[in-house]
Amino acid sequence: MDDLRPSREAPPRAVEPRPLDDVDRAILAELTADARRSVTTIAENVHISRAHAYNRISRLQADGVITKFTALVDPLRAGLRSSAYVTLKVRQQTWRELRERLRAIPEVHHIALVGGDFDVIILVRALDNTDLRRVVFDQLQNMPGVLDTQTFLVFEDLDTR
Repeated sequence: MDDLRPSREAPPRAVEPRPLDDVDRAILAELTADARRSVTTIAENVHISRAHAYNRISRLQADGVITKFTALVDPLRAGLRSSAYVTLKVRQQTWRELRERLRAIPEVHHIALVGGDFDVIILVRALDNTDLRRVVFDQLQNMPGVLDTQTFLVFEDLDTR
């Protein structure tokens, strides 16, 4: 990052990870495989009572271990025929505002602040290359604080979860 002056905003506090036991990990594996599984099915597969499974899932949510339940969507079948990873070099003091602007772009599916030759990497999924070009040139490159972008087209997606 180019500007190394200290930010006026305090950095986020490190979150102490909640210790997970084998039952927690088994529940997370069940939900990761299919978040629509019923609590009864999860309880049977993990070999605990339904009430215990319900309480564990509730605690995992309350502790922030489970942040949301979602569906994995096949981008091609959903009509998103063009995907790219876009890297951004940004001014350090603009990260928090930039993060919120990026979150507001529907085509941005993942955002990561990273260390290395660039500062941010995002996954953009668009209807086609014309739409992808619009997002990169008209939205990303014009954002205040973005110094440079580089685009890497995705030829094939493999979800490993």
